[in-house]
Amino acid sequence: MLVEEDGTVGATDLLFPGIGEVVGASEREYRYEVLKERIVECGLDLSEYQWYLDTRRFGTCQHSGFGIGLERLMRYITGMENIRDVIAYPRTPGNAEF
Repeated sequence: MLVEEDGTVGATDLLFPGIGEVVGASEREYRYEVLKERIVECGLDLSEYQWYLDTRRFGTCQHSGFGIGLERLMRYITGMENIRDVIAYPRTPGNAEF
């Protein structure tokens, strides 16, 4: 996320009562050097993020994005108590065949 000069980030969440975050949105960090410094500051391996840094190094525009939690939205619409009841493709340990 883009960190502002005052230390806040350009982000917002849409919260539903009894559900929590349904939509999360943020402005992306578009400055190559700032992003690189932040990766190092967080103690992450810079080489593992080189592909992501390349998206900034070779040009990007200032942009934002959002994501919606479909299962959480469906839980709110249907009134289901447990999110497992609205997951279209349930995931259970050891059942994914690759």
